[in-house]
Amino acid sequence: MHDKPDITAADAPAGCPAAGPAPALFTWEFASDPYPAYAWLREHAPVHRTELPSGVEAWLVTRYTEARQALADGRLSKNPVHHSEAAHGKGKVGIPGERSANLMTHLLNIDPPDHTRLRRLVSKAFTPRRVAAFAPRVQELTDRLIDGFAERGEADLIHEFAFPLPIYAICDLLGVPREDQDDFRDWAGMMLRHTKAGQGGGPRGGVAKSVKKMRGYLAELIHRKRASLGATAEPDEDLISALIRASDHGEQLTENEAAAMAFILLFAGFETTVNLIGNGIYALLRHPAQRELLQKSIEAGDTELLATGVEELLRYDGPVELATWRFATEELTLGGQRIAVGDPVLVVLAAADRDPARFTEPDVLDLTRRDNQHLGYGHGIHYCLGAPLARLEGQTALATLLTRLPDIRLAAEPDDLRWRGGLIMRGLRSLPVEFTPDRP
Repeated sequence: MHDKPDITAADAPAGCPAAGPAPALFTWEFASDPYPAYAWLREHAPVHRTELPSGVEAWLVTRYTEARQALADGRLSKNPVHHSEAAHGKGKVGIPGERSANLMTHLLNIDPPDHTRLRRLVSKAFTPRRVAAFAPRVQELTDRLIDGFAERGEADLIHEFAFPLPIYAICDLLGVPREDQDDFRDWAGMMLRHTKAGQGGGPRGGVAKSVKKMRGYLAELIHRKRASLGATAEPDEDLISALIRASDHGEQLTENEAAAMAFILLFAGFETTVNLIGNGIYALLRHPAQRELLQKSIEAGDTELLATGVEELLRYDGPVELATWRFATEELTLGGQRIAVGDPVLVVLAAADRDPARFTEPDVLDLTRRDNQHLGYGHGIHYCLGAPLARLEGQTALATLLTRLPDIRLAAEPDDLRWRGGLIMRGLRSLPVEFTPDRP
């Protein structure tokens, strides 16, 4: 969320001032711990107009009530065509390179009725049954990755675990051949290294280059799979093949739509899970009593606390800090502020999920929390389609890691950890840990 990709993770002072000037946003200190600043905004400016590092002026929505309202308000469009760039600075919005790569027609960029049609078609392919059937493969990937460092007694859990797990999982689910999956890992890694706050993809346009390479590969893969569908009595069961076959009243996804959907499932799906796992493990390591409670329940075979625990980690320090862009299609009032036509609106999920008007002791990590209708994966018609897969990966990763490496601990001071930049996501750049080696 800032102009520099490396941020020192020093803790900001607890709480926030009751009055006085607004806190600085998009600084190193803010990105390492934005919650005190968000508390100030919730109290004094819950719908706050600010200039982003990219130059775009946008409204930040920080209270739970207004956040939930904005996420479901049909007057706030997801389509960037409604952004009035002339009136709101020269900065760009959206994913760098997606327009030039002809990848705009995905669920994060469109509104009803197109959104309704595409979501219905994609939902026919991306079913709960498909996700549930994928659980053994997620477990296999999790075990294999832990095997790669368990005997060393130390690891970087971002680079060696949280990052590769969702990449390989979504590639398998989509139907990307195993021999090509390391290319996707490289492209995804470039996105993580070079994403900046609403800018053009970092040094040398790294994100845009990766998007272009992914688009070319996906177009070729979809073409091959489409051609092979009628040539075999046993069609492939991967997600891309299911997207190609999906139809509704005789209507199917076009090749561009299928490519855009496969791209956004990969692009949006992998980094959210990287941060869910990374932020979640970090939070547990900083809260030993909660971590011990979870470990004991896992050892006892009780999966209920694991499920509620992942929901609490999503609320407490979730992977998505701000919901993706929305643009006013008509003048409206939100939190007492007049939003003009064309104004960008960014719902701050991280702030809404710490709102004391909605959550009891919101700054306390409580894995047993029951009343937890967090907004970590959105709300309304744009609720994250991949949330069940992310939850499966998060639960599997945490349970397996805590079982196999029960004495895992931080191998660095929290102040020395660094956070990745970016406007939408928030996650650690690395997470060094140590533990008693797990030898066969």
